[in-house]
Amino acid sequence: MNINISPHDQFKALADPTRLRLLVLLTAGELCVGDLAATLGLPQPTVSRHLARLKLLGWVEDRRAGKRVHYRLAHPETAVGTAIAELLPRLAAEPPFGEDRQRLKEHCRGGDAGGERGAEI
Repeated sequence: MNINISPHDQFKALADPTRLRLLVLLTAGELCVGDLAATLGLPQPTVSRHLARLKLLGWVEDRRAGKRVHYRLAHPETAVGTAIAELLPRLAAEPPFGEDRQRLKEHCRGGDAGGERGAEI
């Protein structure tokens, strides 16, 4: 987590529903942009833009594997980051996050998934 970013800016970034949904999905493990886009029903460029913002703020990390970019939650180093990291898995069963998780499971079972599966999916 970038410690130069104010708590206000961190919470402001998380106020966006799509960004929060992405973070909750990433509690399941590393996922590629295509998996996230298919799960949320959003265009890949939109998801990539949100993930770029989350990366800038230190909430996610990425790695390239060929043409795919895989994202995972970053390890927070601030009080805000620690608190949010503890909250995200608890949100997974709440609407709309539970429905997102179910769509991700169905997407992964369909064989189109390109990310590495976390133990919780």
